[in-house]
This record gives sequence, C-alpha cells and structure tokens, in this order.
Amino acid sequence: MSDLHRDIKMLIIDALGLEDISADDIGNDQTLFGEGLGLDSVDALELGLAIQKKYGIKIDADAKDTRNHFSNVASLAAFVTAKQAA
Repeated sequence: MSDLHRDIKMLIIDALGLEDISADDIGNDQTLFGEGLGLDSVDALELGLAIQKKYGIKIDADAKDTRNHFSNVASLAAFVTAKQAA
C-alpha cells in the first residue's frame, strides 16, 4: 500500500471518527459510499474539507467528475496527485 493510500485511509478514519476500523480494513478499491464503507453525503462534505485542508487543494463540489474522485481510496489518491501536480 502506498503512503498516500494509507494517509487517505487514516484521514477518512480520523475526519469521520470511524474508531472501529483500521486502515487495513479499507480496501483501495472498496466503494466508500452506500454499500461499501457506508459513508453518506454529510461524510462526503467532511471528507472533502479534510482533504482540502490536509493537501492544500481545491475541490469543486459542482464539478461533474467530483463524485467519481470520491468513489474509493485509489481514485481519491489519483485525484490528490493530479491536483498537487497542477
């Protein structure tokens, strides 16, 4: 597991207060919302703010592809990497 993947998993756990799971419990390709990890829209807002603060990037909530970036840890890592490179 890459450092960025682990960092994002820890950010999810810390930002959302998911005390009963560890980073190893979250798969890189596991769906974060609905049937997967079970996050909801409030969690999405909190996670978005945490990612913006930690990585110093801007997330456009109205962009059509934003929902896709938040589908799993791997897509979030790719999104953060791309935003930091821009």
